[in-house]
Amino acid sequence: MSQSQTITEADVRHVAKLGRLRVSDDEVHHFTEQLAAVLDYISKLNELDVDGVEPMAHPLELVNVLRPDVEQAGISTESALLNAPAKMPPYFKVPKVLGDGSGA
Repeated sequence: MSQSQTITEADVRHVAKLGRLRVSDDEVHHFTEQLAAVLDYISKLNELDVDGVEPMAHPLELVNVLRPDVEQAGISTESALLNAPAKMPPYFKVPKVLGDGSGA
């Protein structure tokens, strides 16, 4: 939207419909005011002189610090099952999550 356009209640209803949201008349009025305030703020940002400013994803120079990917031994099956509430070695025993739970 350009600076001369304002958001209308019809716009809010259209966006709500696209998002499959039900909104009351009071909510439409409230959201219209809120979105208008957001667009006013964005138009103020458009007034900034950013010539010569390089785009960036973050204001700080961040570098991922990762440890080397070195293979190492894992824990034993017995250790993994040690505190399991239910087990059927060498597996964890869990309730059925598909079907009716009868196990049939």
